[in-house]
Amino acid sequence: MKKFYLAVFLVLFLATAAFAKININTADAEQLATLPGIGSVKAEAIIKYRKDNGNFKNINELKEVKGIGDKMIEKITPEVTTEK
Repeated sequence: MKKFYLAVFLVLFLATAAFAKININTADAEQLATLPGIGSVKAEAIIKYRKDNGNFKNINELKEVKGIGDKMIEKITPEVTTEK
């Protein structure tokens, strides 16, 4: 019975983690690189922009980062947030 409860807990934990949004104001390069179309180079560019200009007020501000445009924003919007 313990194994059953452990299995249920792990499934619920992993399901919750899979649906967690990535905060573009606090994520590190590794987390950002997991987003569709964002590799290590764009992830570093996001972090550099954030350091130079402060936190993003909304997701559309990512367009200010070189290499990120409207199509990229459409892809990642469901998976990112700027809120705490």
